[in-house]
Amino acid sequence: MYTQSRRAFARIPSLANRAVGIIGVAAVVLTCSVALGAAAAGPDKPAEWKVGIATVVITPDQPMWMAGYAARSKPSEGKVHDLHAKALALEDVRGTRLVIVTADLIGFPREFRDRMEKEAADRYKLGRESLLLSVSHTHSGPELRAWRSTQAWDLAPEQIELSKQYAEVLHGKIVELVGRALADLAPAQLSYLHARAGFGMNRRLQTDRGYTIGPNADGPVDHDVPVLRVDKPDGTLRALLFEYACHNTTLDFYQFCGDYAGFAQEYVEQTHPGAVALFMIGCGADQNPVPRRTLDWAKQHGQALANAVEAALLTRPRPVHGPLHVALDEATLELEKPASIEQLKQRAASTYIYEKRYAEQLIADLQKTGGVITTYPYLVQVAQFGNDLTMVGLAGEVVVDYSLRLKAELAGAPVWVAGYCNDVFGYVPSKRVLTEGGYEARDAILYYGTIRTPFTASVEERIIGKVHELVDKVRTAKSE
Repeated sequence: MYTQSRRAFARIPSLANRAVGIIGVAAVVLTCSVALGAAAAGPDKPAEWKVGIATVVITPDQPMWMAGYAARSKPSEGKVHDLHAKALALEDVRGTRLVIVTADLIGFPREFRDRMEKEAADRYKLGRESLLLSVSHTHSGPELRAWRSTQAWDLAPEQIELSKQYAEVLHGKIVELVGRALADLAPAQLSYLHARAGFGMNRRLQTDRGYTIGPNADGPVDHDVPVLRVDKPDGTLRALLFEYACHNTTLDFYQFCGDYAGFAQEYVEQTHPGAVALFMIGCGADQNPVPRRTLDWAKQHGQALANAVEAALLTRPRPVHGPLHVALDEATLELEKPASIEQLKQRAASTYIYEKRYAEQLIADLQKTGGVITTYPYLVQVAQFGNDLTMVGLAGEVVVDYSLRLKAELAGAPVWVAGYCNDVFGYVPSKRVLTEGGYEARDAILYYGTIRTPFTASVEERIIGKVHELVDKVRTAKSE
């Protein structure tokens, strides 16, 4: 598979040659920089960090319904490569821990996160603020979201049962994964680097009919590729955690695959034998890979991202020191009031099946309870690494405005903003996107079963405000 991807990439000779050059030079530069860093630390100086790493295959054992596209019409048909979950456990000299779990999945539901944090606390004494769940949001993975698997109108009964069984097996695997990563803790050095990748493009295209999904070369983007490097005290590379803000929607077929993020991890690991590559997705809810819809493009985008990681490794690494401070809290987000029963009945007459079902279910909810939820408990997580790195984990499908704003407002250490963390319940628009309208603002709610009405215009300030509150908290604790 790697050979095939290199052949596909070689169709663009200049890029292929540059990629080979980057990888070759990177090996030399990294050997020198790591050796110098190890020498500066001194043989008797204790390591500031302990790091543990674990991986597990999470590909379903049988065909099952796939997540990510409303137009699915049949279960999966094999795989391109295996899907994985990976855990990176970090511990500072005071014993403060953070376990980052990454997975080739569409999203972890909130109830999955809640159950995970309870078991991690019971079995490993891991605080809820010390567990961060992240997904790649591949649209070529299995369906495991509880709201989807309990709505019989959407999936056949046998597929509902398979989804439930898979979620249960997955839960057990990830609980064990966290335990193995913690058991693997060993002295390590951390460093931060970053580069850029350019295949992600804004997908909110303004037309005479409003905003639709289409390539928009003039829209806002975040092309940053942050990298957290983990080395043994002797300079041996153990892991590379990296991120990119772009939907994993290159592919639209019926084989399990990690999409561009899956290929990027493969290529990084093949370039660095023995090291583990982990991917987090940034605020890419309104970003698509361009071009897309073929396996070759998924491989080429994966190669482009892997090349960005190699480019980052050519730069001067910034040592990441402790102490580590972590925080997790909820921001209360406001939802719009539902339309009237009469207005919903008009929508229920629609010939579009998803609008019809949405309106019918909302009518049923209103008639049964007299109302629907008007707020949502939104998870925000922050990890502060000494004076050297601030990591922010945001729930849901977060649009790019959030990462651009937070990187501009949070002064000091480099800021790493991840979306799709802990609870993927639907889209999280900014005030701008809400005002403009379109899929990410309102229309996507037809395809999610967690919240029944769109967010109000206060959504952005409430999330940003909570991030600032938690960043102030961890940075203040750091200085005490």
